[in-house]
Amino acid sequence: MNRTANVVRMQLVNRQTFVGLPLLILFAAFAITLAIYGIIIFSVSDPIEEPMYSGGTQAPLWYFAIVGIQALNLTFPFSQAMSVTRREFFSGTVLTAAGTSLVLAVTYLVGGLIERATDGWGFNGYFFYLPWIWEHGALSAALFYFAAAMLAFLIGFLGATIYKRFGLLWLLVVTIGLVIVLVAAAFLISVFGSWVGVGEAFANANALYVALIGLGVAVVLAGAGYLALRRAIP
Repeated sequence: MNRTANVVRMQLVNRQTFVGLPLLILFAAFAITLAIYGIIIFSVSDPIEEPMYSGGTQAPLWYFAIVGIQALNLTFPFSQAMSVTRREFFSGTVLTAAGTSLVLAVTYLVGGLIERATDGWGFNGYFFYLPWIWEHGALSAALFYFAAAMLAFLIGFLGATIYKRFGLLWLLVVTIGLVIVLVAAAFLISVFGSWVGVGEAFANANALYVALIGLGVAVVLAGAGYLALRRAIP
């Protein structure tokens, strides 16, 4: 555990990667969203009664995929030079990602609670609070954002690990294979005329259910990442 904690400290030597930039992206998106809301409010003569919602909260979640790539490429060679085992490196890195994802989820949670208490900052404009995600309560919403951040991180980490282990060719092969699977799935849905059912499934899915599925997929990605990391070249 001490060596795993050392990996966490190693990953957080540059806090900008794991903490600073995600929060900077989040609050930059938040400021831009409020500015857009202000432009909308002052550009119309009649008061806006319908609530305004933004999708800007997804911005730092996409960046977590880049964090996953950097977590391997920037620190893995150094960790091997310091005689850290691959298991310790993997455990410490995933633990670091979980901690920073939790920080981000709590930030979303606090922001959403403030927006609900102030009726969207006093002008019915919402950034953190999205009804579909908050449908099952605040903790469910926090779990959704935590799962989304972890899933993005592990996708980036797995991609970087495949590149380290097998090279660019196999990374492209895996990527193209996933695209082919998605295209094949879309083809089969079209052949059986099931797009209506698929649309209804997405429409009826709740955020808690999606979060739990996301966590399950994250566990699978983590396992695949660890298996590839065991023979990755620093």
